[in-house]
Amino acid sequence: MGEDAGMTSSATDSRTQEHIELTETYAAHNYHPLPVVLASGEGAWVTDVDGKRYLDCLAGYSALNFGHGHPRLLARMHEQIDKLTLTSRAFFNDQLGPFAKALAELTGKDLILPMNSGAEAVETAIKVSRRWGYQVKGVEEAHASIVVMKGNFHGRTTTIVSFSDDADATTGYAPYTPGFRMVTYGDIAAVRAAIDETTVAVLLEPIQGEGGVIIPPEGFLREVRALCDETNTLMVADEIQSGLARSGRTFACDHEDVVPDIYIMGKALGGGIYPVSAIAADREVMDVITPGSHGSTFGGNPLAAAIGTEVIAMLEEGTFQARSAEIGTQLEAGFGQLVGKGLSDVRVRGAWAGIDIDPTLMSGRQMSEALMARGILAKDTHGSTVRFAPPLVASDEDIAGLVAAVTEILTGA
Repeated sequence: MGEDAGMTSSATDSRTQEHIELTETYAAHNYHPLPVVLASGEGAWVTDVDGKRYLDCLAGYSALNFGHGHPRLLARMHEQIDKLTLTSRAFFNDQLGPFAKALAELTGKDLILPMNSGAEAVETAIKVSRRWGYQVKGVEEAHASIVVMKGNFHGRTTTIVSFSDDADATTGYAPYTPGFRMVTYGDIAAVRAAIDETTVAVLLEPIQGEGGVIIPPEGFLREVRALCDETNTLMVADEIQSGLARSGRTFACDHEDVVPDIYIMGKALGGGIYPVSAIAADREVMDVITPGSHGSTFGGNPLAAAIGTEVIAMLEEGTFQARSAEIGTQLEAGFGQLVGKGLSDVRVRGAWAGIDIDPTLMSGRQMSEALMARGILAKDTHGSTVRFAPPLVASDEDIAGLVAAVTEILTGA
């Protein structure tokens, strides 16, 4: 478990410190990283500039579901990068069609709209929902409303932070974009009360990742689906972090056999190699988009499409979903034994876990730093909560090492 991770010398300190100082001097301070400088990665492991190895238990916020440098994805990328990387959507390219077909079939939808970052895909879903509301549902122009959830995280654009309740994400960015109604996550009565004749969509994460892997009450997604059907409202599922095998199923919505009207995808869709995102919907929803009404220079570029097509081919085999479920079983068994022994709560869905540490013991940041000293990289979220999202190529031994490290930190055992 990276047994040399805690060893330091003046030479290694100077290399790490040099990179940190360079970044802190010339890059804006919009992140507060752990003091480790990574230089390479393979599978579930990364190596820093001093040659110390760490188990990556963040996986790029689930962008690296397939691990660092998966051979199939690298091969497909290298094959395409020597041929054609960008055309813009002013022209067709020979990779977008196969990618669109594969993703439409994976989601069971008619059409996809490719973008780049997750936030762009969320913005795209908002635009499609509003335009559908005006053109199809008949909502009065400029009056469309969207129901969103407390504790959400959908990105950091101006519109998206307008419906965030995270002060770090919102302070200083007013005036905020109107048209959003926030309700308690998991409370179907609150969702129902917020819907009226102006409501075009309910936007939610099937599992709230940034919130600390918050899983809604059993049946909530089914209830939202039924309510949206009843009120002629679009159900929009942000599966950017939860989708593409992270939760043990292809999509987190699959756990309740729910199909949303719009899927939002990103992160792992690019295999941790390239930013690839998209939304998927049926024609009666997506056909509101017309030439010139939405676009992206890089969205659907041939390199992104080639990588995305290979990602989908890997997902269609089902092995990553199965492995995610196996990792989840191991995490739940290991962390579950620590409830009452340093942990107040544990939430696990597939290879995705959130642990709430007794705040009298330590903060989430302190846990992350203690894990780093033991050769494991993880990320705290709010207060004393830490989330884990190891690559789906992590071995049983890797996961056992993670559980053992957390146990040692909390109990000394």
